[in-house]
Amino acid sequence: MYAEKLKHFENVENLGGKAWEHAVAIDLLATVKLKDCSMHCFHYQQMLEMLLKHLLETKSIYGAYPHTHKLNKLLEALIGQSEFRTDKLKYFMPLQVITVCAEEYRYNFLIDCEGYRESVRIADMLLDELIQS
Repeated sequence: MYAEKLKHFENVENLGGKAWEHAVAIDLLATVKLKDCSMHCFHYQQMLEMLLKHLLETKSIYGAYPHTHKLNKLLEALIGQSEFRTDKLKYFMPLQVITVCAEEYRYNFLIDCEGYRESVRIADMLLDELIQS
């Protein structure tokens, strides 16, 4: 599903291509019964991060992106530095939850999978908006 959404970036040697690689990983993880959602969260966060940074690099007035991993900060930068517009308040909390989950994955903390999945449902709407931009 995600690899198909990002098919435009398939094997491209830039941040968009990295976003597609993480999308492929997410799709592969969906075929395996994992009780823990942390690996899915890590790849989902990386997919969005790489896509947002790619858009900042290619569509912003500065042609650059911040070195943050925080998805809400990257979205704010994209809105502030390009013509992309969306309701950032709608996505602020879900993006923050996904960022925190990915950080918790790195330190092997327990993740609230139900809260994470709800955040993904909302963030998927943003992903669709980003792909259409």
